[in-house]
Amino acid sequence: MPDAAVIETSGLEKTYDGVPALRGLDIHVPAGSICGLLGRNGAGKTTTLKILLGMARPTGGTARVFGAPADSPQASVEIRRRVGFVSEEKDLYGSMSVDEIIRFTATFFPRWRTDLEERFVRRFELPRDRKVKALSRGTRTKLALLLALCRGAELLLLDEPTSGLDPAMAEDVLRALVGEVADGRTTILFSSHQITEVDQIADRVAVVDRGRAVLSGPLDELKEGFRRVRLVFDGDAPVPAFRSPGVRRVRRDGAVLSLLTSGGADAVLDEARTLHPVSVDVTPLTLKEIFLETTTED
Repeated sequence: MPDAAVIETSGLEKTYDGVPALRGLDIHVPAGSICGLLGRNGAGKTTTLKILLGMARPTGGTARVFGAPADSPQASVEIRRRVGFVSEEKDLYGSMSVDEIIRFTATFFPRWRTDLEERFVRRFELPRDRKVKALSRGTRTKLALLLALCRGAELLLLDEPTSGLDPAMAEDVLRALVGEVADGRTTILFSSHQITEVDQIADRVAVVDRGRAVLSGPLDELKEGFRRVRLVFDGDAPVPAFRSPGVRRVRRDGAVLSLLTSGGADAVLDEARTLHPVSVDVTPLTLKEIFLETTTED
């Protein structure tokens, strides 16, 4: 039985003016996990987050958050009460001071954590008396994250959460997110262009390409399953038709035949050896290599 899902989408579709943004997206985010939504610009990551929040309605398929339909107006209100969201733009009221926007936001959330507020004000070095419009982009990002983290949310939806941060502060933010999940307080779904960040803190990954999840599951299992098999021949490599399951891509370059496999590597190797290569080399793939291999066409 799969873990209880905080987020579940099935065949999710969204079209804007005849242009498809999502083309049947399937993702599963269990409670207590950190799931990285990884994809190129225009892959459909932000659209997915907006649908989960009820900010956009799907054209087809289903999206459920806490078991409730995200496109239901009544359910969407309850979903937003339980969710903290940080947009890529980090929209905030510029005329307020840092302290004023914290106090304003806290009034809407009975579960507001003043202990976390004090901790993150210090940790993020936020000037309480300064106007939001006078803050740097990085400081606005930290303030937006504080507002999301302190509201007692059961789910955090974060769109490029470390954008505008220097490497040291980005690292601090990532540690803060991991701490939230480690304490059993929340589940996180975050979109990112930073593959290293996803690799660093996520325990699940959904790789989205042109509106579909081309890969989705526990990160360790994905990395364990992918292998690159390199066969070298004495002369030009043959042009075989592999029958073993798990062969995702075959490239032929002179005397070298390169295979990308995702599961069943032993069966692929057995079949490959019947071709009598001079040498066989098997190597694991990094998350970056997996991402590039699964989102790049020949």
